[in-house]
Amino acid sequence: MKTSLVLKRIGFYILSLTWGVITSFIGLIVIAICACFKKVHVYHGRLYAVIGEGWGGVSLGCFFVCGLDCQRDVIMSHECGHGLQNIIFGPFAIFLVYIPSVIRYWYREYFWRNNREKYHTFPPYDAIWFEGQATRWGYQYIIPDKI
Repeated sequence: MKTSLVLKRIGFYILSLTWGVITSFIGLIVIAICACFKKVHVYHGRLYAVIGEGWGGVSLGCFFVCGLDCQRDVIMSHECGHGLQNIIFGPFAIFLVYIPSVIRYWYREYFWRNNREKYHTFPPYDAIWFEGQATRWGYQYIIPDKI
């Protein structure tokens, strides 16, 4: 493993466990519970668990959880992008990124499932800044560098 890659991972975890400690601590608890019942996986240096299917993923600081059918680069790198937002915004990520993301996800799910004919033209998922940024950062910093 390259020295620069090791340093990037160390820096990521130091920032996640200091500036982004609130969500990373919650993520650590979730991953520890999942490890008791399921296998925990590694994606480019990030621990993640798989729960259910058909729902996407959720980032919890430097950890994430995703559905069985969502184990592909487009979703997993996006969740890692949220992890990068966590180290940039720190505790403010909860209010700037995580809560709005959860509300937006469930709003879209509710209206899509209950009013499919009326709401068939939602804007793209990445149209809002925090989702688009997570996808861009995931592609830019996770996939090309193989972090």
